[in-house]
Amino acid sequence: MPAEPAAVHPSTQKVLGAARQRGLEIEARQFAESTRTAQEAAQAIGASLGQIVKSLVFLADGKPVLVLASGPNRVDTAKVAQQLGASQVRRASADEVQAATGFAIGGVPPFGHTRPLPVIFDRDLLQFEAVWAAAGTANTVFAVEPRRLAEASGAIVADVRE
Repeated sequence: MPAEPAAVHPSTQKVLGAARQRGLEIEARQFAESTRTAQEAAQAIGASLGQIVKSLVFLADGKPVLVLASGPNRVDTAKVAQQLGASQVRRASADEVQAATGFAIGGVPPFGHTRPLPVIFDRDLLQFEAVWAAAGTANTVFAVEPRRLAEASGAIVADVRE
């Protein structure tokens, strides 16, 4: 008798559905260990740190924006402000991330959020054949070609690295 497939977390189901709506067929991979941080994800997957997509929420003039950044990169908030024409940009708190996206820090995906968010995509991610992004939980990820991810997330591709 075949083994029952592991139940897919509702947050991951939401991400898979959002990907399908955007024409992306992705496969979520769940790990026993955490993929919450870029370093943890790179180790669990066996990928380079640069291939890990960090989904970071900032508040630009009080409005949430998602920055999809390459694992080793720190985001320059002045560059984000310039891209958005905002006067002030700051990192969102854990509660603000949850409210803006519907996901907890460490599992924020590039799409499938509670409401549409402006997205800025770190151009450093484009150098890879595949990148890995969170799929709704702190131990679930998916691989995707970076240009497809930028298109599917409706992102502006920009230099956001400090």
